[in-house]
Amino acid sequence: MKLWQRTILAGAALLFAAGAAHAEDVKIGFVVKQPEEPWFQDEWKFAQQAAKEKGFTLVEIGAEDGEKVMAAIDNLGAQGAQGFIICTPDVKLGPGIVAKAAANNLKLMTVDDRLVDNSGQPIESVPHMGISATKIGEAVGDAIAGEIKKRGWNLADVGAIKVSYDQLPTAVDRVNGAIESLEKAGFPEKNIFNAPQAKTDTEAALNAATTVLNAHPDIKHWIAFGLNDEAVLGAVRATESVGIPAANVIGVGIGGADSAINEFKKPTPTGFFGTVIISPKRHGYETSVDMYEWIADNKAPPALTLTSGELATRDDYQQVRKQLGLQ
Repeated sequence: MKLWQRTILAGAALLFAAGAAHAEDVKIGFVVKQPEEPWFQDEWKFAQQAAKEKGFTLVEIGAEDGEKVMAAIDNLGAQGAQGFIICTPDVKLGPGIVAKAAANNLKLMTVDDRLVDNSGQPIESVPHMGISATKIGEAVGDAIAGEIKKRGWNLADVGAIKVSYDQLPTAVDRVNGAIESLEKAGFPEKNIFNAPQAKTDTEAALNAATTVLNAHPDIKHWIAFGLNDEAVLGAVRATESVGIPAANVIGVGIGGADSAINEFKKPTPTGFFGTVIISPKRHGYETSVDMYEWIADNKAPPALTLTSGELATRDDYQQVRKQLGLQ
């Protein structure tokens, strides 16, 4: 090998070693509000995947209240971390979190819940990855509209059970997103019936939906949507209780909860057609990569990233879950 070739190879090796050492010097915190919850456990799992791939150190911290959040930030500063990602237990802690991060010379990014300032407005200077409730609702509406068309139903003969929980803004946004998509597909507004639930569980949804069904016994086909899988499963159970065949029902939930997956596993199909699965993969993996590149390469993350979800049905739920890294 010629001298110039050896020199290039030696230089390349030195650059590689320097890059690897640099990666090893990066330490990133990932702070969550409910460390025992499966969602946050999965976010940590995917964040650790990013750490392994990029070669940085990830520090997982659970902080269930404001005092623990502030202590976590100081702890990261003392450990020599350069940045952290947080899902805070209280978005109103925003100004305090920003100030504490700055005092510890830490880059800051939020996930899931966006920090707000003293006037309740989003702190736009902090990069954020969140879930778009409206987009998820639109995905539900699109799925239902597509299945109605596939089955050849006359829209005039279809009633919609809107399982609502207006106390929660996310629920309102999801439901409104579904309605918007359905109406764009030609679904008649007069055939959408409100079924307000007292709580966000299956039993409350069943009671609310039963009232709607009993009030409109002339309607042949029914669709159902709401905040989550439990809302739609309640509506589906209600249709069963009044004798409506499963073939006359299309319910699409949100979340991909165990209850939804169990519905798909039943030997005989029910009126629960599908669920829009929200994946923690992007929220754990992508935010961690973004933070790493911000620290290592001075490449700032996007100011705002909103994710949606993937529709899963009885036919493809295993494939979708695998694709999202959930099995």
